[in-house]
Amino acid sequence: MEAILLVGGQGTRLSPLTLTTPKPMLPVANVPFTAHQIAKAKAAGITKIILSTSYKSEVFSAYFADGSKFGIEIQYVTEASPLGTGGAIRNVSSVLESKGDEAIFIFNGDILSGHSLEMQLADFKAKEAAVSLHLIEVVDPRPFGLVPTDSKGIVTQFLEKPTNDAEIITNQVNAGCYIFRRDVIDSIRPNAVVSVEREVFPNLLESKQLITGFIENAYWLDLGTAESFLKGNIDVVKGICNSPLISQVGQALISSTAKVETGSEISGGTAIGERTSIANNSSILRSVVMRDCAISQGVTIKNSIIGNGVTIASGVTLNNVVVADGVTIGQSLPDGSKVGLDGQMM
Repeated sequence: MEAILLVGGQGTRLSPLTLTTPKPMLPVANVPFTAHQIAKAKAAGITKIILSTSYKSEVFSAYFADGSKFGIEIQYVTEASPLGTGGAIRNVSSVLESKGDEAIFIFNGDILSGHSLEMQLADFKAKEAAVSLHLIEVVDPRPFGLVPTDSKGIVTQFLEKPTNDAEIITNQVNAGCYIFRRDVIDSIRPNAVVSVEREVFPNLLESKQLITGFIENAYWLDLGTAESFLKGNIDVVKGICNSPLISQVGQALISSTAKVETGSEISGGTAIGERTSIANNSSILRSVVMRDCAISQGVTIKNSIIGNGVTIASGVTLNNVVVADGVTIGQSLPDGSKVGLDGQMM
């Protein structure tokens, strides 16, 4: 079984971290997020995955190569220019081996989800659908497009974000994991910018194709902002959202190559990356500290994301900050500030 993983986005909302690393390759619990998605796909029986890349595509191929080290076949198709969700899916058709009505999973590269791929596939096959969408129910659907279904789970409409309460006819929203029949992929306009939400799905409904909604209110999080990226890290470290790659969960995940001196406290779902050193009497709570960082003694870090190769001087306190790769910090910063590549607040 094949899958397509859409990892072409630039991730501007996660800048400055994404100035050097594409969003899907940022670490979640010390592992590139894409690796978690690939592991979940493999556990569900997927044997081949095509990465649809664009921004910094070389980072993906350098890390995953042909996939043999990960027990799955990996291929790459790179967009010359952004094609939208539908265009990116159509762009990989030349390397797909599936035929006709065979099922192909499609994952968005920034969605952390605990839902069952196996159950979604079983529902797709049982209903002989053209497309299956994973749907979740949210408390406040106003920021989302709405996807109502009938009593059998068949999608009846695709609605834009509601502008008033009267337009909220359901709290079901698109969770970003799809199953397409192969022939549906081939029907998308080639070499064009196409949106699945605004063009492909409505056109399928208009042509009486069967679209099903697989409703499972499992863990779900869009990792597109610094706040949600940090939350996703913490939730995987603590085991609130499970990953096949994480066997031990708890209050901290510390790389085996990291060094934490006595008297330092690491807690709250914090992840400490490879070759990072933390001197004595430091406290790191609910944070991500990436690889090759040097944290001096007496440092306090809370609710923050510290990029690769960062150096922090003794006694610094950081709270609610994002620090870009390679920055040296020699003094405390006010709450809510960000540190850019040049060490200035931004």
